[in-house]
Amino acid sequence: MNATLGMFGEQAALRMERRLAHPPEKVWRAVTEPDRLGQWFPFTVVEMDLRVGGKITFDGGGTTTDAEITELDPPRLFAFVQHAPREMPREGDNVLRFELLPEEGGCLLVFTQVFHDRPAAASYASGWQVCLDAMDAIVGGRPAEWPEGNFAHLHEAYVEAFGLAEGSAERPGERLGEQAGGGWRVRFERQLTRPVEEVWAAAGAPAATPGAPVPGGLGEGIVTAVGKPAAELPAYVESGEQGRHVRWELSHGTGHGARLVVTETGLPDPDGPLRAWRDRIEALARRLLA
Repeated sequence: MNATLGMFGEQAALRMERRLAHPPEKVWRAVTEPDRLGQWFPFTVVEMDLRVGGKITFDGGGTTTDAEITELDPPRLFAFVQHAPREMPREGDNVLRFELLPEEGGCLLVFTQVFHDRPAAASYASGWQVCLDAMDAIVGGRPAEWPEGNFAHLHEAYVEAFGLAEGSAERPGERLGEQAGGGWRVRFERQLTRPVEEVWAAAGAPAATPGAPVPGGLGEGIVTAVGKPAAELPAYVESGEQGRHVRWELSHGTGHGARLVVTETGLPDPDGPLRAWRDRIEALARRLLA
């Protein structure tokens, strides 16, 4: 599987290439026929009107999503935009595109997903790799084999491959063309593989108490505020010292995993904090794999 993460305008674009030992016409049926598509796609196909502008309705285990076909050129190209339901605001609209290029002995499948939530890219890529494995098996007349678990190790491999473990640094005032007198801000946004409550416990956040030293995995200094998962999300721990302020927060991310966002402000130099936070977050991600 050859996978890359780029940009399409202002959105993220995941591209995955897979060589299949099947002619395009055979793969085309697995991609466009509702009964076959539902055997390997993440959602069951309830309805499909196979024409440009036609509607597709998916059932994701009680959650209904709609899509509209945007490109159709049998047996070469099939694309649609999938609209996220209201209860999944982080997902947004996704463009899914399947291109089948004839090759000797089979075809090359070029799958592209365009989406706005870049930190979700590893979650999408690991899920699609498993789905495309299942499609390949089904087209070949074999039963699909679904691995147990949540593909956490595969997810983390894509995090590394796509550079999603890195943070960013900026002077907030300079972004607005103002004088930046408050120092640097560093920020990390990381999709994790376990639910909020499990990440909260693994990070040591239950020990965070206002007025006490912050638990080591959550930064340095004194805890100033705590919002626990039992209350309305995001759950968070805030801390600070010597003009620096840290907010470490968890919310629901892609799939069943938590989304971690860490910001630290008031920094005279961002390089050290960027390295330190990357190490802390990666150590937490490794603990979640155990």
